Amino acid sequence: MTFDRAVGNSKTLITAAEEAGISRIVHISITNPSENSPFPYFRGKALIEKAIIHSKLSYAIVRPTVIFGAEGVLINNIAWLLRRFPIFTVFGSGEYRIQPVFAEDVAEIAVSLGHKDNNTVNDAVGPEVYTFNELIRLITQKIGSRARIVHVKPGLALFVARLIGYVVKDVVITKDEIQGLMSNLLVSESPPTGQTRLSEWLEQNADRVGASYISDLQRHYR
Repeated sequence: MTFDRAVGNSKTLITAAEEAGISRIVHISITNPSENSPFPYFRGKALIEKAIIHSKLSYAIVRPTVIFGAEGVLINNIAWLLRRFPIFTVFGSGEYRIQPVFAEDVAEIAVSLGHKDNNTVNDAVGPEVYTFNELIRLITQKIGSRARIVHVKPGLALFVARLIGYVVKDVVITKDEIQGLMSNLLVSESPPTGQTRLSEWLEQNADRVGASYISDLQRHYR
């Protein structure tokens, strides 16, 4: 599967929806997509949005940032690493920002917009914004980790992630994901649309977040 193929599949689905007489589509996109983005994922999302907007369908486009929840990959796997390794590597300065949103809040936004008929594009973002450093410190505190946090060059962090990936049989993080995060693409200038605070959710789920590793590959190909 490639991003280009995903875009092509989405366009096929849009055409099929038109032919089937579907009246409205709710599309889950990503914050800050752009056709000119150097990152294939963000560029692909922008192309899908364009295809939807130019279709015959009524539409609602929902743009979440990083989603957290029972099966959220990033937050859970950060906690898993903090639980199991004495050192956690942060790529670069760690001062880039992230605005996590709760999975159930995204679902409620999508369902609510599905019942409307106006064309709309909405960011789905939580009420808290963190620097990556602040996020790691928050997770470390909530789960009681004693891991040492060290800042390294992105290339070294990617190398370490690949070594861990061999152990867990997954792609822990990609170069594009690291650069996208460092480019502040996972934060919105719009008012928060989600209500659930990551800090409170971590407090309530401290015993289970990161208890096991969530493999993105296994989840998509099982």
